[in-house]
This record gives sequence, C-alpha cells and structure tokens, in this order.
Amino acid sequence: MRQTLVTVVRPLVAAMLLCGVALPVSPASETVGITARSITQFKTGSDQARFGRLEFIGGLEFSSPDGRLQSLSSIRFRRDGKSFVSVLDTGDWLTGRIDRAIDGRLSGLSGVSIHPILLASGRSGSKMTTDAEGLALRPGQAIVSFEQQHRVDVFADPGFEGSPPVKSLDFLIPARELRRNAGMETVVAAPASSPLKGSLMVIAERSLDDKGNMLAAILEGPMKGQFTVVRHDPFDATDGAFLPNGDFVLLERRFSFLGGLGMRIRLIPGDSIRPGAAVDGEVLLEADLGSAIDNMEGIDVIAGPEGKPHLILVSDDNGNLFQRNVMLEFRLNP
Repeated sequence: MRQTLVTVVRPLVAAMLLCGVALPVSPASETVGITARSITQFKTGSDQARFGRLEFIGGLEFSSPDGRLQSLSSIRFRRDGKSFVSVLDTGDWLTGRIDRAIDGRLSGLSGVSIHPILLASGRSGSKMTTDAEGLALRPGQAIVSFEQQHRVDVFADPGFEGSPPVKSLDFLIPARELRRNAGMETVVAAPASSPLKGSLMVIAERSLDDKGNMLAAILEGPMKGQFTVVRHDPFDATDGAFLPNGDFVLLERRFSFLGGLGMRIRLIPGDSIRPGAAVDGEVLLEADLGSAIDNMEGIDVIAGPEGKPHLILVSDDNGNLFQRNVMLEFRLNP
C-alpha cells in the first residue's frame, strides 16, 4: 500500500520542487545528526541491478533533525573514497564520511558537519550571494561555482570551512548569457593525465547558445576556451565528473508538472571536449520516479574495490517535506 501511495503522490507533489517547504533552521552548530536507511532496489518492486553498463550496488535515504541538511548541489570525494565535501545552495559546506556494511554496500553517513560558505568580506552570505551549485577539489583548492551572483571562487583546502575565498576566476562565459537560476551548475577538475591536463571546466544548467546548446568553458590550460554541450530537451545539466581515463559523465535532470521528475547520465568522450566544439555522448541511464531517484543534483566518481569506477549520485530535497535526500551508487562496467 505504501509503494502504491508513493507512486501516486510523488509525481503530484513534485510540482513543489522549486518552492519547497523549508524546515526550521537549527542553531549554528557544526555536527549534524543523520538518520539513514538502505535502498536495496533501484527500480521499485524489481531486483534488476544491471542497466546497460551500469550496475546498481545500493543506496541510502537520509535525513536529519537539523534543517540545514537540505539543498545538496554537488559532492566530491577525497582520495580515500570515503570522505566527502559537498556544497548546499543555501550557502553552506557539508562534510562527512560514507559508511559501508560488511558486504560493501552503503550503510550510513558519519562525522557530518555544516559550515557557512564565507564571502570575500569574511562574512556568511544570503541565498542570493552564496547560491552554491558546483564544486571541484584539487590539491590545495576547493573551487565553487555560484549562480544568481555568477562567479567561480577558489577556497583554500584545507581550511575552506572557516575562510573566505582566496580569489575568483574568469569563467569565460559572458555573465549576461547566464540565466539567474540556471547558471554554472557544474565545475569540475579534469585528471592531470587527460587532454585537459587538470584544467577546470564549467557547464551551465540551462543557459543556452543560439542553437539551444548548454554553454560551457575550459577555464585554464592549453585547451582554454568556450564550448557547448548538446542539450536534449527536456533535460538540463546538474553536475558532472571525470572518469580516470578522461571521459566525462554528465548528470542531467528533467522536471515538468505533467511528467514529474526524471534523471539521466550521459557519457561524453574526453577527447571531444575542446574550444568551439558541441559535445554529445551516449546515454548510460535514464530513470523516472518509478526508480529510487529524487531531484538528482550531484555526481562523483570513486575507485571501486574491484578496480572499476563507481558513480555516486546525491539528490537535493529543496527543504521540501515531500522530497528525499538519497545517495545512489553504481558500478560502471566496461
């Protein structure tokens, strides 16, 4: 009965996606208590685990009495594959670790802390000034892309939790071309061994060129310049991550009042990303609310114990009582 009710209700309440019911904000403490339960099926009522090249390993649905745990925008893992850093579009950092059961599946989150993202003035900002959407980590730096007040700021790592940015970067895309709530949703650092040689890259959510493609740019290095990502309506970019071989996985989301929520993962060849290009790629996975998704906003790649890349996705519940924070893990097979 519960599954039937959820199947009927969730598409209807998904219309509240962009105007979520905010939870009470807790005092400015650091440590956050987390409650989590395992997700063992990706498709509701089915034990199917293989979806083309992707194999579902498991997931979590998690929540907290601390109302600041909402609006996850991007997630990046440290080299250990356990510790993570995330940004929230409410203007906060979220850090913690994933826990695993004996069988290796996700079992919970621990050591979770929340800190405000500081402005150049050293003060915390508002939703307008610290609407964090993208995150990249590389040695010594945590790089955040913001929308509304469009910018890419560089913070010291370690130390970003209590420090203002050390500088802002030229993001190459003319600010006038970026929509207020559909700006640079993705910022990511390429592998040093890839054609982009460790450079930063940004992709806009739904700021488009005259052909309807999503604006993007390589911010540094020998391939510095603008390019575009082919947009397949009704999907918009929400995050992305590089595979060790330099190929790029793009997380996309669709939303409509009639169709509800959906998500898609696209694989873009790394050697196709260059100034002036309009890049595209194969669809690895597409899912709707008949699967264990919600408003999927973040994706990262970690090394699996068997030597294959694992994709970890997170959702943004928008502080909405009818949405969920979920974390999903897939193995990418050859």
